[in-house]
Amino acid sequence: MKLFFASLAAVIAAPVTALSAQPEPWQMTLQPAATEMMSGLIWFEQYTLWFMVPITVFVAGLLGYVCWKFRASANPVASRTTHNSLIEVIWTAVPVLILVAIAFPSFQLLNAQYTMPREAELTIKATGNQWYWGYEYQVTDAPIAFDANMLKEADRAAFGKEDVAAYPRLLAVDNELVVPVDTVGAGDAFAGCFGLPSLAATRNAGAMPFPAA
Repeated sequence: MKLFFASLAAVIAAPVTALSAQPEPWQMTLQPAATEMMSGLIWFEQYTLWFMVPITVFVAGLLGYVCWKFRASANPVASRTTHNSLIEVIWTAVPVLILVAIAFPSFQLLNAQYTMPREAELTIKATGNQWYWGYEYQVTDAPIAFDANMLKEADRAAFGKEDVAAYPRLLAVDNELVVPVDTVGAGDAFAGCFGLPSLAATRNAGAMPFPAA
């Protein structure tokens, strides 16, 4: 089933070196950003934590207080209070304000992700096979195509990839996909899930922006 990846949406502001990231042991953060879009997503993650952490602490503390304050031994006769206008206004207004504060930057990022900064300069077709990916740079009438297979331990020396830290087992391939810096492009994908975390392009199915660096 063909999945069309939308036109690329992000460009590195000041490209100086190639960037390649990978998962790290006990990693709790996102991969380093290679595009302005990914930088925005990292900022948004940290921004929302300022809402999530206080809310979590407040709710947990409130539940603990209610369990202690209104336990059966301390309140043998239950209160018959069923209505408090001030509390109802607060628990309606505060969540609305929080959602508005989160929605505006979220919508800005979403819009930027689907907005082309300029005309696409490069198209890459990615084909997902059972155990490997096939790539095709559609830059001329004769596209440049190659396959990326998982790197076998016995082939490390042949490909010059003996450094396990740089080319980890089960993650390294024999031929990497290289995206030119400061380039806007478009992409097609066939049969498979495709993701480039450091470029803010990850999707399991359906159309997606494919930000190039």
